[in-house]
Amino acid sequence: MKNNLPDNSRRKFIFNVGISALGLPLLSSFGNFDDLISPKKKLGVALVGLGTYSTGQLAPALLQTEDCYLAAIVTGTPSKIPVWKEKYNIPDKNIYNYDNFDSIKNNPDIDIVYIVLPNSMHAEYTIRAAEAGKHVICEKPMAMSVAECDAMIAACKKANKSLSIGYRLHFDPYHLEMVKMGTQKKYGEIKKMKAAFAFEAPKKNWWRLDKKYAGGGPLMDLGIYCLQGIIYTTGMLPIAVTAQSPPVSNKEIFIDVEETLTWQMEMPNGAIAECRTSYSGEYQNILRADAEKGWFELSPAFSYDGIKSSNSDGKELNFSKFSQQAKQMDGIAVSIKNNQKSIVPGEMGRRDMKIIEAIYKAMNTGERVPIKW
Repeated sequence: MKNNLPDNSRRKFIFNVGISALGLPLLSSFGNFDDLISPKKKLGVALVGLGTYSTGQLAPALLQTEDCYLAAIVTGTPSKIPVWKEKYNIPDKNIYNYDNFDSIKNNPDIDIVYIVLPNSMHAEYTIRAAEAGKHVICEKPMAMSVAECDAMIAACKKANKSLSIGYRLHFDPYHLEMVKMGTQKKYGEIKKMKAAFAFEAPKKNWWRLDKKYAGGGPLMDLGIYCLQGIIYTTGMLPIAVTAQSPPVSNKEIFIDVEETLTWQMEMPNGAIAECRTSYSGEYQNILRADAEKGWFELSPAFSYDGIKSSNSDGKELNFSKFSQQAKQMDGIAVSIKNNQKSIVPGEMGRRDMKIIEAIYKAMNTGERVPIKW
């Protein structure tokens, strides 16, 4: 049947239908967390996994948050406990290990469980946290497969608890400007996009290089930022992907995961997004849109700080120093307190996992893989 909608209306219709079918907020609500009314009570957060990200980013950010605080920790390494206990004033009753994790259900200090574990453990601990009656934030990627995502979403819905994914850049003002410029067509229709995120991987003993724990290579870790950036900048979901992975340069390290991956996403308006991610040692960190009347980009784009914005008008954006993680956790906490849908819900994590599965299929087969929404 012929679609009689004008091109712009048709594309907006496709996007809105696709998003609403996944239970996601529309782009018009992206970033509205600053407008929410915030009740004063701080929600208690339990960090599950005290690795580099919890230690260097999340815990320090929880000293800056206004709507949540670090209430508890879960760790399998007893030697870490004294330092955390003293630095963050955590009482003994709020310190857990993986054996007694489920007893958090009896602790009213804990409102949110933040899963910061290897990807292979995301589904298990999200489901256990929900069954313990706690809201959940799960680090990206949400899981190892779409099937695991479905189980996580179902568990949180059954428990009537919120499930959010740790997509920090949805709360970053530089990225919110990319959303605004792209979806409001400040420079006209986007014709092509580029997104790349790459750095050198540790040489050995890093769980992200083990497919059993990571599910894949840099696509699961870095590339997910690229596909996210394309989606929220264009306000569209990809309709097909192609992908290529060159031979690895270090066969001792990259045994069962890709070292470098390039992929292309076809968007509903005909635009092509060229993406690249790698652990090979190259450095790339950019999100760029080329449109009918100009261009706009972030470079570096995906770092924790130091993001820089530029465009064809020659105007740079500058925001006061902030913590992405503090904004993220406060935004999620406020949505929970107000009983509102998270702007980074489990359905979004599932959507991205569906795209990742399509990219890997394209990489392994050499074929164009359509994506149905």
